[in-house]
Amino acid sequence: MAIEGRSDARAGGRIRLGMVGGGEGAFIGAVHRIASRIDGQYDLVAGALSATPEKARRSGEALGLAAGRIYDDYARMATAEAARPDGIEAVAIVTPNHMHAGPAIAFLEAGIHVICDKPLTVSLEEAERMQAAVEKSGRIFALTHNYTGYPLVRRMREMVQGGDLGIIRLVQVEYAQDWLTGPTETTGNKQAEWRVDPKRSGAGGALGDIGTHAFNLADFVTGLELAELSAELTAFGAGRALDDNVQISMRYANGARGALWASQVAPGNENGLMLRVYGTRGGLAWRQENPNQLSWSPLDAPTQILTRGGPGSGEAAARVTRVPPGHPEGYLEGFANIYSEVAAAIKAARDGEKPPAGVVFPTIADGVKGLAFIEAAVQSSKANGQWVKP
Repeated sequence: MAIEGRSDARAGGRIRLGMVGGGEGAFIGAVHRIASRIDGQYDLVAGALSATPEKARRSGEALGLAAGRIYDDYARMATAEAARPDGIEAVAIVTPNHMHAGPAIAFLEAGIHVICDKPLTVSLEEAERMQAAVEKSGRIFALTHNYTGYPLVRRMREMVQGGDLGIIRLVQVEYAQDWLTGPTETTGNKQAEWRVDPKRSGAGGALGDIGTHAFNLADFVTGLELAELSAELTAFGAGRALDDNVQISMRYANGARGALWASQVAPGNENGLMLRVYGTRGGLAWRQENPNQLSWSPLDAPTQILTRGGPGSGEAAARVTRVPPGHPEGYLEGFANIYSEVAAAIKAARDGEKPPAGVVFPTIADGVKGLAFIEAAVQSSKANGQWVKP
């Protein structure tokens, strides 16, 4: 087996990509750029990388963008690129949460596909406005919940859908970090500053940042409808207006029960995303920090460890796997899988066709569902854990 980009996603020519946000000093912008390049699917050709003109120019020049395609205003970029015969086909929006809706709607109205970082935006009302814009435009909208791109997460979903676990009874998901245990936002850490600011982050702190990842992962794998939740949101950090620890009990429409814990004040945890799902015929457990192994426990049989690319890893995982077993794939490749799935959809749309079989990625519907989850959790917590329907 050769080590190469995914062979099922390269046909049809590269997609001309633009970016809003992600200028110098921005972590997630660099992640998106790397992800877009891994499979050779996109060419970054334009950007409004910062609202500060000097920073936008420096950032664009550092990335090798042509001077005429470095913008300091996303609206001007949308208009100008839509008018060019070689204008961008898709745009990646990698700004803080409060700056997702404006650019997304502007580019959709200009006829340009959108790839947006999560969470979708800062309120359910705004999320629904974005959904209306997507539906009116007819363009593709992808939300980069990157953990859905991991091969063994795809295998979990495949096993649940195939009935291997039987009827799902229990869903346990957690996402623990420690980087906000101290007053990180007062040390000049740009990432911390906007995440604890309600004006830029929205109603959820850890809830919006990593709680939505945990919720989306459980939703993607199980496909269960969340009926109601009971939440306790806590801000342990002195003076914080937003939560840094989240504990949520969940009731699903099929009768299953779930629990979600998300924390950024748990010392010793770097990026501890974990999902466990249990049904009448067996259980699955997966950890993001060891993403190339999946624990499968059939009822009344020994637990098995499935490996990415190994025996029993399944077709859904195989189609998003790049390298032979034993060579780790992880965070960047998960992002790249989302980008390549979107590329397959865009290239199919060029020809007026549906995406190839098996192509899946989070959409605007997942984003709206995530905002409904956030607002229900905030409402429940304010009401001392009252059960709330999202």
